[in-house]
Amino acid sequence: MMFQNFALESIIEQEYGAKVVRVKNLNNPYCINPNWSLVDYDRVVMLDADNLFLQKTDELFQCGQFCAPSKKVFNDMIHEIEIGRENQDGADQGFIGGHFPDLLDRPMFYPPLNDLKLHWSVPCGPNSVITFPGAPWLKPWYWWSWPVLPLGIQWHEQRRLTVGYGAEMIAVLIQGTVYLGIIAMTRLARPNLSKFCYRHDDSKSTFLLRTGHKLIAIWSIIAAYTVPFFVIPCTVHPLVGWSLYLLGAFALSCITVNAFLLPMLPVLVPWVGILGALLVMAYSWYNDGVIRAMSVFAYAFCASPALWMAMVKIKSSLHVSLEGEGFLPKLSETTAPAGSNKLY
Repeated sequence: MMFQNFALESIIEQEYGAKVVRVKNLNNPYCINPNWSLVDYDRVVMLDADNLFLQKTDELFQCGQFCAPSKKVFNDMIHEIEIGRENQDGADQGFIGGHFPDLLDRPMFYPPLNDLKLHWSVPCGPNSVITFPGAPWLKPWYWWSWPVLPLGIQWHEQRRLTVGYGAEMIAVLIQGTVYLGIIAMTRLARPNLSKFCYRHDDSKSTFLLRTGHKLIAIWSIIAAYTVPFFVIPCTVHPLVGWSLYLLGAFALSCITVNAFLLPMLPVLVPWVGILGALLVMAYSWYNDGVIRAMSVFAYAFCASPALWMAMVKIKSSLHVSLEGEGFLPKLSETTAPAGSNKLY
């Protein structure tokens, strides 16, 4: 096994008996790796870290000379990169296909339909390997990738049984404790900020304060739903990650509700919507991906009016609370101005 990240070497060697070979990362546009230079081995197969093995896949080594190491082949490939050989698709598939013009005649492959991808033709068993192609930020080890990637939960199950999550759990426990403390404090002490306000002040400065007050309230709600996402350790188990996110969003929403005297339910509508979306995507009895995608779209369509009404309600609440009140009193005044009423 070849690794560029050495953190798991001892675990792999001790528990699985695999030999870890350190290789130098090659800086090239097509991810050409040193496989062909490992001449001490008869066959070398490269698989990315986002592959999950469910059973033995010995058939991958039925690839003839294509996966037989050769210094000459390796040097020829590096030379072609240096001279800028034409590539049909600009990716590593096109480069390898161009370097091995008879590759598609091998039993391992059949001719692609779109000239961009190579398709497996080896009779692998059912679900021998699960691979997770896609954007780098949507790989299975990131907690937010599930349930967008439904099978990502199996990747994390293998990690739980092997490496575990000890490195991340300390941060998870600290954040969870902080969020629970915030919820307790905000529920026990809900302030009444109106007692610090005066009525009927139409000055320009008060208008600016009211506008700023509304903007701060809206951005506080947005922050309540974004900040927890970015502070959670990226590689925790998805169930832990989403639970901690929902707890954090609820806690910070409570702060916003208290600070701006907003109604709780409209502020929590996005929270309920996110939870509902997770349940819809995580539902495991869809017949295929098309039905799953249509279900998610239908849910988003039905939930949109509720989100819109919540936004209107929040805006209305801010308007009502500030319409007859200046946001802050003039601290230099010792008595209320004529025609004003304190709301003590």
